[in-house]
Amino acid sequence: MRQAIRADAHGPRIIAHRGASALRPEHTLEAYAKAIADGADFIEPDLVMTRDGALVARHENEIGSTTDVAERPQFAARKRRQQVDGVEAEGWFVEDFSLDELRELRTIERLPELRGTGHDGRHAVPTLDEIVEHVERLAQEAGRDIGLVPEIKHSSHFHALGLDPEATLVERLRHHAYTRRVPVGVQSFEIGNLRRLRGLLDTAGLDNVFLVQLIGGPEESPYDRALAGEPLPYLQMVSSPAALAEIAGYAEVLAPHLRYVLPLDASGALAPPSPLVQAAHAAGLAVHVWTLRPENHFLPPALRCEGDARTRCLEGALAEARALADAGVDALFSDDPGALAPLRATTAAATK
Repeated sequence: MRQAIRADAHGPRIIAHRGASALRPEHTLEAYAKAIADGADFIEPDLVMTRDGALVARHENEIGSTTDVAERPQFAARKRRQQVDGVEAEGWFVEDFSLDELRELRTIERLPELRGTGHDGRHAVPTLDEIVEHVERLAQEAGRDIGLVPEIKHSSHFHALGLDPEATLVERLRHHAYTRRVPVGVQSFEIGNLRRLRGLLDTAGLDNVFLVQLIGGPEESPYDRALAGEPLPYLQMVSSPAALAEIAGYAEVLAPHLRYVLPLDASGALAPPSPLVQAAHAAGLAVHVWTLRPENHFLPPALRCEGDARTRCLEGALAEARALADAGVDALFSDDPGALAPLRATTAAATK
């Protein structure tokens, strides 16, 4: 497992962020299949829970922006407002649907203005079980293991509803022979659920599963700490050897936003890397950064190609990835794993 989470002779591992989400609607079996075909080492399903306790893949518990629920008159009355992780949100929420009801919906593109709508209405919302079976089948066809890095979303929110995503996840990982064997990482922006997971995984004997502490905005706090009245800024969590050692006590991977590692200068160009990667490695943590995206809209100004915000600038995306590889990161989350294939090829050639 340790070997799987570190960069190898080919460079950083490539994690398909929500699948190949630059090319297919995120968190669909098609997006995961495209990512695997394009060479991803891991696929990342974000997990939320239905009313009846099924783990399904959506980036948020609000599903109006990624499914056609707004076009389904039978569910019109379920639109509502609520607070999620301390933020007011409006829409349709997965916890108000049973799994059978959710299966009536079809996915849509979350960023239609950048990525189009050509695949809207084609795909169902997959369950974790369906994702594992899908990845196992594709891995067998590809002749290589494909890891999974699920993220538990809104843990405290779901616990307040009487649901338990961590225990359910561990139970489903134990259920499948594939996820008892291949590298599996569990991510969270919260802290308490990762600490609890360490015990649950040890009890279950799942020593192939690693834990990933996600790091959000510098002034933001893990929601469970904020909820307890003890907010802890993410910047403080990565600002000292002692703080990094604290994370290493329960997690194997630190996963910050890429700007923690590779800031921009005043002109919008890449600045020299920060010391975070070296400090995290010294604490025994691998470093997986998020998220590389190929469109001009997301790239540093100095790396953008000619065109508008929608232009897929593979040259710029690859340049940013190479700079992160040079900074020593162990894995890259990418919306377009295929765009980074030249990175691993050239890194391997350079080590020969």
